[in-house]
Formats: sequence, C-alpha cells, structure tokens
Amino acid sequence: MSINSMTGFARTSGAHDGISWLFEMKSVNGRGLEVRCRLPIGFDALEDRLRKLVKAHFERGSINLHLQFENRSAAGAQQVNEEFLAELIAISEKYVADGKVAPPRIDGLLALRGVIEPKGDPLAGASSEALEAALFASAETLMREMARTRAEEGAQLRPVLLAQLDAIEALVGRAATLAADWPVRAREKIRSQMAQLLEAGDLDAGRLEQELALLTTKADISEELDRLRGHITATREILTAKTKASVGRRLDFICQEFNREANTLCSKASEKELTQIGLDLKVVIDKLREQVQNIE
Repeated sequence: MSINSMTGFARTSGAHDGISWLFEMKSVNGRGLEVRCRLPIGFDALEDRLRKLVKAHFERGSINLHLQFENRSAAGAQQVNEEFLAELIAISEKYVADGKVAPPRIDGLLALRGVIEPKGDPLAGASSEALEAALFASAETLMREMARTRAEEGAQLRPVLLAQLDAIEALVGRAATLAADWPVRAREKIRSQMAQLLEAGDLDAGRLEQELALLTTKADISEELDRLRGHITATREILTAKTKASVGRRLDFICQEFNREANTLCSKASEKELTQIGLDLKVVIDKLREQVQNIE
C-alpha cells in the first residue's frame, strides 16, 4: 500500500494558441480537505471546476492552487484599471474624512491586486472551450504530479513509522516481563510488612489478605498490555494493507488509544522501572503521532 503524505509541491506549465500559463500547487497538513484557489482576474469562473478536480484526487490536506496566466502576444504590457482605482479612492476618502486612516499613497493603491492588470483580453485569439479544455488537461497533469510527490513523501514516512512501532513493541515487551513476576515480588514485600504489623499489634490477618488481593488486582496491567499489543497489530495491518484508502484518521485514532493505555499503565505502576517504561512509551507514542499527522 502507498502511504501518502499531506505535504507536497507540484508545478506544471502549458500553452494553447499563443496563450501560456503556469500552475503551482502546494499542500500541507490539514484535518480535512481545504482548497484555496488563486486565479488571475477574469478566470474566477474556473474555481469551482478546479476545486472539484482537487477533491476527486485528494481526501485530506490544506491545498493552495495558483494559476499564473499570460498572453504571449502581449507579454509585459500592463494597464491601470482606472474604474477599480477610482472605487478604492472613493472608499478611502470616506475613512480619511472620519479620521480612521491616513490618506492612502498612490504606490500602495497600485500594489493592490486588480489595480494593475495585463493589457488586452487574455482569451483573445483563442476559443474559450478549447482553452478551457487545455487548461484542465494541464490541471490533471498537476494533480498527478502532486499525487506523486505526496506518495514519495509518504514512502519516506513508512520506515519511520515502523521504527517507532518497533520501539513501542519493545517497551511493551519489557513491561510484560516486569508484570509477569510482579505479583510474586509484591506479595513477598507486603507479607513482610504485614508480619511487622501483626507483631506490633492485634490486626486481622484475613482482612489484610483481602486488601492484598485487592491491591494486586488494581495493579494488574495485563489488560493494558493486551490492548497495546492489539493496537500494534492494527497499525501494522494498516501500514501493509493492499488499499489506496486514506488511513491518516484511523492511525490518528489508534495513537490516541495508544496514549490512553500508556497513561493507565503509568497510573497503575507500583515500581519505578515500570513507571519509566510507561513514560518512555508516552514519548515514543507522541513521536509516532507527530508523523501520523502528516499522513493523508
């Protein structure tokens, strides 16, 4: 199975009938799928189709899609959108009159998006349908490139995840070894303390035996160890399954369960060494979860 990261970057360019463009796509971690499109003025109508295209290829991640569009026949030619500039000046005058802002500088106004724009119609000389088809063929190429980079990043994450899982398994094994003969050690220690108490006064030996049995039951971590082993098995199955489904949420949930069991183990531990194992478990689980946050 391919483990896909949510981190990636892709770029592709295209041209049609004298018009060229550059697509760029950047993806970072996200709880769900969030798509932001930055398109040239006049091409905002493409946003809905581009969003649907992204959702058809990816399930999770915060994705930024940028289309830079250029008419080669008018390369470098720019003009001021005077109507838009006049609107901005009128709006600013109202706030200046109220004393809320200082008068705007012309260089600041000209730097705003949409004030300066390319001369001429970027669609001039090209069929709108043909151009749109070429754009989306280029966008499909961009999606495949992004999928490839996210898969490469995921391939680098897999050995890291498996190494951390091995570390968790080793710590669980150590805890199981300690837990196996803990009742014997605990019983001898408490019997010794009981003997001292009985010698010091008239105490009910039967009642003390009952308390001993209760303490032993409360300190039993066998269930926690069984659940930790189950989580290890489930995680390995996810990492090796023959599926292309998104697994990041499942792995994140298992990490929460790992942490829950480690906390319980620490609370039940009655020996320093077992407590340290529980703390070490929490550290490794936290590292595992950090990496899991990157998975789609």
